[in-house]
Amino acid sequence: MEAFGRYLDLHELYHKYVNSKFGEPVEYSAYLDIFSQTENIPRKMKMTRQYREYMENLLEYLIYFFQRTEPLQDFDRIFSKVESEFEENWATNKVPGWEHDTQENGHVPAQHTAIDLDYYSTVEELMEVGPEKLKEALSALGLKTGGTVQQRAERLFLTKHTPLEKLDRKHFAKGPRGSEKNVTTAVPQQDENSKEIALMEAKMKKLCDLLEETIARTKDNVVKKQALTYEEIEAEREEEETQEESESEDEEQQIYNPLKLPMGWDGKPIPYWLYKLHGLGQEFKCEICGNYSYWGRRAFERHFKEWRHQHGMRCLGIPNTKNFNEITSIESKLIQIIIREAKELWKRIQERQGVNKWRPDLEEEYEDKEGNIYNKKTYTDLQRQGLI
Repeated sequence: MEAFGRYLDLHELYHKYVNSKFGEPVEYSAYLDIFSQTENIPRKMKMTRQYREYMENLLEYLIYFFQRTEPLQDFDRIFSKVESEFEENWATNKVPGWEHDTQENGHVPAQHTAIDLDYYSTVEELMEVGPEKLKEALSALGLKTGGTVQQRAERLFLTKHTPLEKLDRKHFAKGPRGSEKNVTTAVPQQDENSKEIALMEAKMKKLCDLLEETIARTKDNVVKKQALTYEEIEAEREEEETQEESESEDEEQQIYNPLKLPMGWDGKPIPYWLYKLHGLGQEFKCEICGNYSYWGRRAFERHFKEWRHQHGMRCLGIPNTKNFNEITSIESKLIQIIIREAKELWKRIQERQGVNKWRPDLEEEYEDKEGNIYNKKTYTDLQRQGLI
């Protein structure tokens, strides 16, 4: 557990280290001392795919941890300086453990091929790679690339324990000299891979130097927990959780806000300059909204389109258009004139609707047997009296 950035959590990388061919069966506390010391690992093991993946995962975690715990550090500047120093040392052949050696005994080791033979213990396992990859690996070593998958795998598997110059000439495509030519072309690619791994190690060591105190604190915590019983560990964990909860509660309760500034999205008062910029100290009241207060000119201008102001204008019988945006007082003369004119207009509309309105009692026509025409009201009255 990182405990909010106080400790490193390298347990997953530790298990990869102790279960790998380049690692050692050590305790976790000892691993914290040696994980940054890569000089003791043979170069042959460093060129394996397993070591490369381990180093990539280790560097990725350290970068992620450093960015979270030290967000104000200029990460790009730190790594650019590491890369420039590494390029100088690599050009002058001064990188510890990575001196440029072209060939050993006139041949390229098995790990210099396109396939890492350390992962395969039998020819059958090597056959699972496939014919194309076997062909590429054989071609890189100058060996014959024809035959079945099993023949290719057997031919390549010979190079795991036998140097190229000691192989039978029948395995080579153009004889031993031709193989030496292919060996020289394979070296630049191998040097490029070596350079990438060495650069990752340099970056990892720089991060370990920056996190030296955290690594020491992590080791002390591990050694301390190794001497505790299970009950003591649980009690310590509960105490830490209780302390963290109390600290968070204290931070929430102790919000210092003497100016009574509005709260931001993070639950804390907004900056004072932002408060002054938006004029949030200026109060605007609107009688149409029921004497509701709006703080700041922006909120005041926006409220004319909101439901509260629209409801107030609807109650007054006034359309909510832009012409009335700056009017907020009901007692103003303009409002009184508008209200009076609006009421008169509504009265005229009602009268006009009353003249043109369809009245069935008076306008609906009925005819008796003799052909006399009556409206509905007169006709029903005569019919009730039995006169029709």
